[in-house]
Amino acid sequence: MTSAAASPPAPSGRRRPAWAGRNYSLLAVAAFITTLGAHGALIASAFAVLDAGGDGGDVGLVAAARTLFLVVFLLVGGAVADRLPRHHVMVAANALNFLSQGAFALLVLQGEPKLWQMMALSALGGTGQAFFNPAAEGMLMASVSGEQASRAFAMFRMGMSGAAVGGAALGGAMVAAIGPGWVLAVDAAAFAVAGALRMFLDVSHIAPRVPGSGLLSDMRDGWREFIGRPWLWTIVAQFSVVVAVVGAAESVFGPLVARDELGGAGPWGIALGAFGVGTILGGVLMMRWKPRRLLFAATLSVFSLALPSAALAVPVPLGVLIAVMFVSGVTIEIFGVSWITALHQEIPEEKLSRVSAYDWFGSVAMVPLATALAGPAESAFGRTPSLWGCAALVVVATTAVLFVPDVRNLRRRPSVPVAASALPVVQETDVIPR
Repeated sequence: MTSAAASPPAPSGRRRPAWAGRNYSLLAVAAFITTLGAHGALIASAFAVLDAGGDGGDVGLVAAARTLFLVVFLLVGGAVADRLPRHHVMVAANALNFLSQGAFALLVLQGEPKLWQMMALSALGGTGQAFFNPAAEGMLMASVSGEQASRAFAMFRMGMSGAAVGGAALGGAMVAAIGPGWVLAVDAAAFAVAGALRMFLDVSHIAPRVPGSGLLSDMRDGWREFIGRPWLWTIVAQFSVVVAVVGAAESVFGPLVARDELGGAGPWGIALGAFGVGTILGGVLMMRWKPRRLLFAATLSVFSLALPSAALAVPVPLGVLIAVMFVSGVTIEIFGVSWITALHQEIPEEKLSRVSAYDWFGSVAMVPLATALAGPAESAFGRTPSLWGCAALVVVATTAVLFVPDVRNLRRRPSVPVAASALPVVQETDVIPR
């Protein structure tokens, strides 16, 4: 990608680094705001369901409605983001999230929200996110260029990790102090502010979109771009398994182990917080470290994601679990920054959002299924064997990816040239989520 695809460099008199141009700065600030609000809203929506008389199953239904619609519309969202100006798609998605979350907040504040109403509004939020994610990822990658791209991505992800940790802590405290309805209202306001900021993105340096032959044709073109790169589809397939089993272990088995073996929700919250701190320090590491074999380093780092499931299977003392979660947080950032850097390097700019949509789709599609099967798996095999199974699946899927030559051999280029529409002779990677 050329510098023409990125926002103009900052004037020399400014303190921010040259790679942190106007677009990058606007995207980073807006994403920090929405991430802060969204992680508080996750807690608030769960307590809103419980306060309305629902149980754990109802909380799961509201969460599943969001995930289902996210998955259903992701590929369409990616195609739309490559047909229309990405910042327009992002602002429209933010507007939808503002309206849906605002309506959710109003229902809760008025009292007695119905389960179907909360599910419907959660589904609207997931739909907005399905259009936003591919557009945002494409816009971010188009906002940086050159040798400092990986540093920019590391800084961006570090900010998001900090917002996630802070948002969860602040959201929990606010739910206790003022109630879930007001926290949801704050999240709605965050979407409004972020959407307003994104309206000021400068797209004059990005080539105008050339209309294609149709939305379905664009989706097929994105599929050919995706499936024609072995490193890309194999790593996405790997993460379909990894994200699903790690999600099941942490959302279903983790709280159960914490209740029975560690002393309850408090210790489990500390362990999850250690993961968040690890992601921040992982971002700091990736600000300085630039592995030459991007995908090889990224894939090796994924093995550590088997450790939390194994630690819960034993189960280990809380101190060991905290250390394991911290290491996992660090290594997922090694993967994330290397992955998005490789995608930025190898995928044509005009197809970034479509490829990103297939990446997101593959990474989240199996999460609802894995979460739903966690309970039956525990009943059929027992909790400990199920957790060892989760750890084994991470190791097997990650080992399989190392047999792909492009994963082992893709090199970081000293600068990022314009990615050609044709597939390069040596092919490489993208980013997770996540």
